[in-house]
Amino acid sequence: MSKLYIQVFFGCGLILNACGGQGDTSDLSREDQIKKKQYMVFGRDLYVAHCSNCHGQEGKGLGRLYPPLNPSDFMEENFELSVCIIKNGAVDPIVVNDIEYVQPMPAFPNLTDLEIAEITTYIYNTWTDRDILITPQEIRKILDDCKP
Repeated sequence: MSKLYIQVFFGCGLILNACGGQGDTSDLSREDQIKKKQYMVFGRDLYVAHCSNCHGQEGKGLGRLYPPLNPSDFMEENFELSVCIIKNGAVDPIVVNDIEYVQPMPAFPNLTDLEIAEITTYIYNTWTDRDILITPQEIRKILDDCKP
């Protein structure tokens, strides 16, 4: 019996299978794996629309003006703060990979909890070694504790 695979192709060559195969090693349930892959698709589109102008298509940043996300020790060590910064922006300098960045980051107050969940799921699965699904409920809990 063969399995049906739905593939989504991006211009960058990324291929995602919407149905898990025998090679899946994730700790996520089958349903969460499918949801994660959906979030990755929408998260990439949202990242390109809202984040890539400064952080770049591949998350490498822009010199000493805008910090990289790929890789980013700041992002790895400050998940909740990174979520807060996406929603509320930042004006204080931050240090990423031992380099200080002083350029303010604009707030994205119109992004929904779901959209931030999709963006962060995309970023953290693409540029870290994590295999995670970030839910809108997790984002809401973090944002409720944020201090703008």
